[in-house]
Amino acid sequence: MKEYNILVTGIGGNVGQGILRNIINLKENYRLIGTNVTAFSAGNHLCDKIYLVGYAFDKNYISEIQKICSDEKIDLIIPSTDYEVYYLSKEKNNLPKVATSPADTNYIFLNKYRTFEIFKQHNIPFADTCLPHEFNNQWEEYIVKPCEGRGSRGIQINPKNVKDFDNTYMVQKLEKGLEITTAVYINHQNEITGYITLDRELSNGYTSECKVITDYDEQLTVIINQIKSALIVQGSFNIQSIVNEKDEIIPFEINGRISGTNSIRSNFGFEDVKYMVTSVPTTTTF
Repeated sequence: MKEYNILVTGIGGNVGQGILRNIINLKENYRLIGTNVTAFSAGNHLCDKIYLVGYAFDKNYISEIQKICSDEKIDLIIPSTDYEVYYLSKEKNNLPKVATSPADTNYIFLNKYRTFEIFKQHNIPFADTCLPHEFNNQWEEYIVKPCEGRGSRGIQINPKNVKDFDNTYMVQKLEKGLEITTAVYINHQNEITGYITLDRELSNGYTSECKVITDYDEQLTVIINQIKSALIVQGSFNIQSIVNEKDEIIPFEINGRISGTNSIRSNFGFEDVKYMVTSVPTTTTF
């Protein structure tokens, strides 16, 4: 059997390392090549070969990836960070198969305020959001956070000096309730292969405890179908939401990539890394 060469980016983080572990667990003839910005990482020990590269927005990043793909005869690229998802999807025509949605979709998901604008245009539920200069104390409680970013970095709750923030930040109504995360996989036929929702506890932006819940599947099915009707979405993406006191689902962020709970959810039977590698066409709801 021909060896199948898979490039996984961002192997220094928990997302990339989870992707690697899921592929290894498939026990197939896959050769894993990883990229990282640092030479010291647990992810390095999960790969057959590693390369040090710059950040996705660096000038030479794409040329570095192209050379790796040529030298290693890469068949599939799985990006694990938001910026790599976007920049690699922009170069899909000049690279082997890149497991992402189109660049236009990733451009929207990369920026939380842009996501809010598009969702509002298409009447898709999303937390009320504005730019700092538009804020007039319209919400009793609110959160200020970077338009681009990940985890809990740069977040401030109810700061008094909102208009001192520039437009790289946004202001969002602070919704209170149960925080849930929903991983979704859309196949190449634009069908929902499946989704899974976790009620989780966070520690420094990472999941420390979680459990599967199905109470909100009906609402989430509607929201997922609205998203895939409004945008071209392929592969894995993640919806972060609050369930408010009225039991309404209020998304507040979309990650257009495999998310950090991929190792956890594969143990519950939702194997989006496997779907991505093997292109499973079946339709199953988890």
